[in-house]
Amino acid sequence: MPVEPTERELQILKILWARGEGTVREVYDQMSKSLPIVQNTVQAFLRTMEEKGLVRHRVEGRTFIYQPVGQDRATKQKLVSRVLHRVFDGAIDQLVQSVLSLRQPTAEELEKIETLLNEARSNKKPRRERGGK
Repeated sequence: MPVEPTERELQILKILWARGEGTVREVYDQMSKSLPIVQNTVQAFLRTMEEKGLVRHRVEGRTFIYQPVGQDRATKQKLVSRVLHRVFDGAIDQLVQSVLSLRQPTAEELEKIETLLNEARSNKKPRRERGGK
């Protein structure tokens, strides 16, 4: 993906990743549940995101249907990589310590982390998480 998405663009991408694709109206309906936003603003964001290469569209009748260009996993990895290197100078332990200080992980999250650590210890490539996370 050529450009790093802004916070609002990332919210829109998350909606499109979850749906696979969506119209302006569908994205607006989802966003407006948690954010005071108008449909025209969503449309403007999607146009800008298309110019940036973050989404593309196809037309059905008079309706534009938007699809994300990049996969959620690749985008998340790029964003985390930037934070890891820019903020923590590549120190994974400091990144993890910072994340863990934000909130107490659930038992399920701790179990997943333990599995990832065990895989890293045995020099296995960590398996892809299920559910697109």
